[in-house]
Amino acid sequence: MHFKLPENLLLGTATAATQIEGGDTNNSWYDWALAPGHIADGTNPLRADDHYNRVDEDIALMKSLNLQIYRFGVEWSRIEPERGQFNSEAIGHYRDELKKLRDNGIQPLVTLHHFTNPRWFENTGAFENPESPELFSNFVRYTVEGLADLADEWITINEPNVYAVNGYFFGIWPPGKKNDLKALSAVYTNLAVSHIAAYRDIHRIREQKGFAPDATRVGFANHLRVFTPRCKWNPVHRLSAAFMRRAFQDSLTQASMTGKASWPVKKMPASVNGTPIGCGRFYDFIGINYYSRDAVSAGKNGVFPSVPHNDLGWEIYPEGLRLLSESMSRRYKAPIYITENGTCDARDAFRSRFIYDHLKVVCESGLPIERYYHWSLMDNFEWAEGESGKFGLIAVDYETQKRTVHSSGEFYARIIQNRGVTDDMYKTFVESTRYPQ
Repeated sequence: MHFKLPENLLLGTATAATQIEGGDTNNSWYDWALAPGHIADGTNPLRADDHYNRVDEDIALMKSLNLQIYRFGVEWSRIEPERGQFNSEAIGHYRDELKKLRDNGIQPLVTLHHFTNPRWFENTGAFENPESPELFSNFVRYTVEGLADLADEWITINEPNVYAVNGYFFGIWPPGKKNDLKALSAVYTNLAVSHIAAYRDIHRIREQKGFAPDATRVGFANHLRVFTPRCKWNPVHRLSAAFMRRAFQDSLTQASMTGKASWPVKKMPASVNGTPIGCGRFYDFIGINYYSRDAVSAGKNGVFPSVPHNDLGWEIYPEGLRLLSESMSRRYKAPIYITENGTCDARDAFRSRFIYDHLKVVCESGLPIERYYHWSLMDNFEWAEGESGKFGLIAVDYETQKRTVHSSGEFYARIIQNRGVTDDMYKTFVESTRYPQ
């Protein structure tokens, strides 16, 4: 054996509602994608993978891949299409999906917010609006009331830092604001508040339905990067890396997980919709989305020369997963869920090696990593990259919606089946593959 999976490590995949469901024209990303120049290939999420109509087919594919766990999102704009108007049919759809997953032995992890907002919420100013935590809380309470008996594990918000920075600093995501530090700070703060309120509400609702406190696990999916000075001897590079780390991830992580605010997160309110905020421990697991590291110089991020990289030019740096997991485990002391980890590889030329290298790090780390969700189950609408960003274990022909399991998908299924990587598996799926450099 090249490596064995620890007994308590479960493997699965992750997706997001807007990226796979198709058919929804009532959300912020649909509107954003229609404007020229916003999406690299000019596509939009209207068709995506048509998953909303192909749940049975896709769960059968998950079963064929031996998935033990599956992280997926619910679409806020389907559940609350207009402010205060809730759609019981949408809840019914997600209940059916949850039941089918459980019937197939696949444990669900439900994500409540994954980058997209209903149009009405976006028009109020979204998370820049001081009222946003209350509005989000209304949606959370209705959704959790409807799904609580079928889902034990929850993600409140996916990558709040990426949502905020891309939308309010770089301006490459909705609402397209650039260098708006005041707005960025407000969004960071309201996202942290929204997570804390949702954490408390999910636990309260589940307990009211008779579930023991420790039967519920709630966290958020935290996008973490390794920020490395381009020149480790250069003090400006070292200071820039430290600043990037704090501004992008450390401050928001601390605020969301403990309620302790520090710049750029501002002072938080005492309560939301009657739910207290305050300080405490607002996580039952440490959720880590990990993809790459940045080479940091004087306030600029880049990639080190001649390093392995994927189709988008992101460095492939498996060691970063261990470094970040160690740091978070040391500070926050909880089970770790790798809530996303994957790579863009249109030809499926090196994805098996990527999976091998990252899972090997996980298995040899000695850390309490209990879940690994590969991004992604299948090719999907990859935000600003559109349909051109290929992250799936399963290829999708968007014209026909035909699904085809990649070699990397077969490899992943074998890893789960055999609880590790055998010599034969390595020779078949990994040995001949190389990363682009």
